[in-house]
Amino acid sequence: MKKNILTALILSALAVGQMVSLSAHAATRQLNVWEDIKKSVGIQDAVKDFEQKYDVKVNVQEMPYAQQLEKLRLDGPAGIGPDVLVIPNDQLGGAVVQGLLTPLNLDKEKVDAFTPASINAFRLDNTLYGVPKAVETLVLIYNKELIDKPLQSLPEWLDYSKKQRAQDKYGLLAKFDQIYYSWGAIGPEGGYLFGKNDKGGFNPQDIGLNKPGAVEAVTFLKKFYAEGVFPSGILGDNGLNAIDSLFTEKKAAAVINGPWAFQPYEAAGINYGVAPLPNLPDGKPMSSFLGVKGYVVSTWSKDKKLAQQFIEFINQPQYVKTRYIATREIPAQKAMIDDPVIKNDEKASAVAIQAARATAMPGIPEMGEVWGPANAALELSLTGKQEPQAALDAATKQIHMQVEAMQASNQ
Repeated sequence: MKKNILTALILSALAVGQMVSLSAHAATRQLNVWEDIKKSVGIQDAVKDFEQKYDVKVNVQEMPYAQQLEKLRLDGPAGIGPDVLVIPNDQLGGAVVQGLLTPLNLDKEKVDAFTPASINAFRLDNTLYGVPKAVETLVLIYNKELIDKPLQSLPEWLDYSKKQRAQDKYGLLAKFDQIYYSWGAIGPEGGYLFGKNDKGGFNPQDIGLNKPGAVEAVTFLKKFYAEGVFPSGILGDNGLNAIDSLFTEKKAAAVINGPWAFQPYEAAGINYGVAPLPNLPDGKPMSSFLGVKGYVVSTWSKDKKLAQQFIEFINQPQYVKTRYIATREIPAQKAMIDDPVIKNDEKASAVAIQAARATAMPGIPEMGEVWGPANAALELSLTGKQEPQAALDAATKQIHMQVEAMQASNQ
């Protein structure tokens, strides 16, 4: 009897020890994930399934995605940072230069599932550092009470706008005096911001803002100003406010803006429609800059393999669809463009189609030197204060000088 009791006690102790060991193992196998504000609801199902499949605890913390890299710089070296975080693609170059991110190694099939522009937004010198989560880009937004359907081309909008001005109204309004908005005409006609280097990345010494196609595009956009279809108030920093006011006051039939304008326009009671950007005079579709949020892996992650597995797992089609339904952020997967949940939603479909035509904004630090000179050249050109060729030549020279100064200071 005593022998049986002793055996039972030993087996019980072994079982308890095994449970403690398993508990300790489970406690140490954890993954820390930073998600964007009010967006973790979109991945909660994927997180639960991942935890079960890989026997891991995923700790999700929300914070503004544009601020996550800044916090990583402090928390990473301190050992309290995330394994996985979300960043905008235009912060990629600086993050890689500073050694904050770990390269990823995705199978070709998984890479090919994304639109080329979105996945390339997280490449630097042919190295992949992130997986696209969501995209946003400019679209055409029109007032359905003022115009039945969107016109197909910019020349048509120009003609329509002239007729509207004769009635003291406005047709199409856009901030073409800023490169962010005029890029849709410049890029397809052969202009470029930075050429490519021999690694497939950007060459900041090769600036193509004054190429013949860019000059031709700006010369056409100038007509919207020279022929009086744009109000003088849409130039400069206050231009967007003026455009929004005219549209919400039902004085303008259409504007070029982004998805961030949807909610304010709805709140203003505008019955609006959304379409991809119109075609250029030669029939090419307007392009646009593509903004991409993506999941990346921290340099300080203690389990980089598991972190990449997490990113791949939550970007499976069923989870991407769930995420879109919960957050309404447009996914970057090719297949989602034709999925009924997006295809049957006019706003989402327009953003998705335009995103497939868009160009990812260069993620190199030198991009910061482009905005000022480019915007100044556009304003001078479009208002007739300087010929487009001369203004774009001067801007290109100025960007070259600023890039050189920047690179010299970093050496």
